[in-house]
Amino acid sequence: MPSKKDSPASRAKKPVTSLTVIFSYLKPYWKWATLAVLLMAVEVFCDLAQPTLMSTIVDKGVSTGNIGVVLRTGIIMVLVSLLGMVGGIGCSYFASKASLASSTNLRSDLFKKVQSFSFNELDDFTPGSLVTRLTNDVVQVQNLTLSMMRILVRAPLLFIGGIVMAVTINPGLSTILVVVLPILIVALTFVMMKGFPLFRKVQTTLDRVNGIMRENLAGMRLIKAFVRSDYEEKRFGKANEDLAELTVTGTRIVGLVMPIIFLIMNLAVVAAVWFSGKQVNLGTMQVGKVIAFTTYLSQILFGLMMVSFVLMNASRATASARRIAEVLNKEGETDLGQNPSTASAETATTMPSNTPAIEFDHVSFHYPRAANEPVLSDISFKATKGSLVGILGATGSGKSTMINLIPRFYETDSGRILIDGEDTSLMQRVDLRACLGLVPQDSVLFTGSIAENLRWGNQNATDKELVDAAYSACALDFIQAFPKGFDTIIGQRGVGLSGGQRQRICIARAILRKPEILILDDATSAVDMATEAYIQERLRKKTGMTVIVIAQRVSSVLDANQILVLEHGHIVGEGTHEELLRSNGIYQDIYRSQVTEGATNV
Repeated sequence: MPSKKDSPASRAKKPVTSLTVIFSYLKPYWKWATLAVLLMAVEVFCDLAQPTLMSTIVDKGVSTGNIGVVLRTGIIMVLVSLLGMVGGIGCSYFASKASLASSTNLRSDLFKKVQSFSFNELDDFTPGSLVTRLTNDVVQVQNLTLSMMRILVRAPLLFIGGIVMAVTINPGLSTILVVVLPILIVALTFVMMKGFPLFRKVQTTLDRVNGIMRENLAGMRLIKAFVRSDYEEKRFGKANEDLAELTVTGTRIVGLVMPIIFLIMNLAVVAAVWFSGKQVNLGTMQVGKVIAFTTYLSQILFGLMMVSFVLMNASRATASARRIAEVLNKEGETDLGQNPSTASAETATTMPSNTPAIEFDHVSFHYPRAANEPVLSDISFKATKGSLVGILGATGSGKSTMINLIPRFYETDSGRILIDGEDTSLMQRVDLRACLGLVPQDSVLFTGSIAENLRWGNQNATDKELVDAAYSACALDFIQAFPKGFDTIIGQRGVGLSGGQRQRICIARAILRKPEILILDDATSAVDMATEAYIQERLRKKTGMTVIVIAQRVSSVLDANQILVLEHGHIVGEGTHEELLRSNGIYQDIYRSQVTEGATNV
C-alpha cells in the first residue's frame, strides 16, 4: 500500500474532484489494472473468434462433409475457449486486487481526514453522513473501478470488434446497425440524465437512515425508558420509505428502458435473419456466415447493453465520489500553527517562574453557524501554575466553549490564549494537546479492558502508574473489586459501569497522561460530593498540575484558588469562594439556590 505521503489526498494541492477519487487512487496499482485490461482483451478476442470458427465448421466442414475440418476447427475452438477462460479469470483476479487496494487507501484517507477535522469542520457533516461516505460511498466507487476494468473494457472491445467483424462478413447487411445504434444511444442518454440526480438523492437519504439508526442504537436505554419505540419506529420507517421510493424510482427508469433495448436487439436480430435468409436463397451468402453475422450482431448489442449497466453504476458512483471529495476537500487541522518556529523547547525553558500556566487575553468567539452572535466576549483571566480554577455559570453561558478553545478545537475570533506565556495559535497542535488532559462532559470509553482504556491516555504507562492514576481519581477501590481487576472487559461507551464509575475512569485516563493542565468539564456530575472532594484533594497533590474545573455545583469549586462566574459569554465575577460570596450577587444567587438554608453560615 502507498504511504500517506503518496496518497492522492495528501499530494493534491488543488481541490479533489470526483474523477480524482475514482482514478487517482487506482493509479498506484496501474500494473494490476493494466494486466486486468490486457487479460480482458484476450477474453474478448477469443469471444470474437468463436463465431468465425463456427462459420468455418458449418460452411467448410458440415456442408461439404469434411470431418477433418470439423475436428481441426473444433479443437481450435476448445483451445480458444480455454484461453478466453484464463483471460477472464485473470482479469477478475487483478481487477479485484486493484479495486480493493485503491478503495482501502481511499477509506483510510477518508478516515484520516475525518480525524484531522476541527470541531468546526465536524459540524458540517452529521455522523450518519460520514458513516455512509466511509462505507457505502466507498463501496460504490470500488464497484465502479472494478467494472471499469472488466465490463467497461469488455463492452467497448466487444462492440467495436463486433462491428468490424460484422462489416467484414457482409457490409450491406451491416446497415442494420445504422438504424439500431442511434435509438439505443438515445435511450442510454435518457437513463444517464434521469439516473444521476436520483442516485445522489438516494445517497443523501441513506445518510438520514444511517443517522436515525445510529441515534437509536446510542440512545436505546432512553427510548425504552420513555416508551418511545413506536415514535422512533415511525421516524425510521418514514426515512426508510423515502429511501425505498427513490431507489424504486431509479429502478423504474431502468426497468422502462431495458425492455426497449431488448426489443430493439431482438428486432435487429430478426431483421438480420430475414435479410440474410434471402441472400442464402439467392446463393450470395452461406449459412455459416449468417450464423456468424447474427452472433456478432448480438455481441454488438450485448456490449452496448453492458455499457448501459456500467453507466447506471457510474451515475451512482460519481454521486458517491463527489460526496467523498467534499470530505477530502475540507482543510482539516494542520499540525503546525501560524508560526511554528516560535514554538520551541528553548523558548519554553526560558519562561519566568511566575508566568501564568494559562491566560485568556481578551478572547472572543462565535460559532460560524450562529451568524455574528458571540458566545464569548472579551474573556480575560490568568491561572497560576498548580492552582485549581473553577468555572461556574448557567447552561449556555459559554463554559464548555472556553475549554474547547484551549486545545484549539475551535479558533478564537480575536484575542489570545497563552500557555506558559506562549500563544497557543503559534504552537504545534500535537505539542499543545500533549500538555493537556481533558475529561469532557460525555464519559467516552471504548470496548476493551479497563487497563486498555486507561492506557489510551498513555500507552507506555506501567502497572504502578495505572494504580496511582486510578487512586487519584478514586477509581481504584471499585476496579479492584472486579474479579479481573484492571483486566475487566467493558462494553462500548462503558456499558456495565455506572455513570460515576465511567467518569472516574475517564479522570484517571487523563491523569495518566501527566498533563500540565487538567481540564474537567463537568466531569464529576455523577459522583457524590464526598468522592468529589477526595478527587480534588488528591489532584491538588499532583505537583505543578493546573486543574480547571467546569461545574454546575458550587460544592465542586468551594476550595478553588480562583472561581470564574460566566453569564452570557462574559466573566461577571472572579475570585475565591469567600470573595465572591461577599461581593458578587450572581454567585450569591447560585450559592443560595444550591445550598440549603442553615447548611452553611453565610
